[in-house]
Amino acid sequence: MKNLGEMMKQVQAMQSRMADMQAKMEQTTVTGQSGGGMVKVTLNGKGAMTAVTIDPSLFKPEDREIVEDLIVAAHSDAKNKVETMMADEMKSVTGGLPLPPGLKLPF
Repeated sequence: MKNLGEMMKQVQAMQSRMADMQAKMEQTTVTGQSGGGMVKVTLNGKGAMTAVTIDPSLFKPEDREIVEDLIVAAHSDAKNKVETMMADEMKSVTGGLPLPPGLKLPF
């Protein structure tokens, strides 16, 4: 039973570290870009878009569809960066505690 008690302590410590990590991620922002930096999208750590910046040279009526596609691509770039950061943070939070494959945290 000593191992079970130690495992429970590790789980409690991990929950505390996860709460800290989530608070930290809420304060983090990531900017993705497309079109050589002509379109930039900023997301918070939860993946919500907080800002869009578009180079003025893109504002031509005939380029509207291109601008819209660039915004989608920039958002995708930023979201991928957020997901990578979250995965890296999770590795540091769960380090040393063997978790079953496929277990998604937080619960």
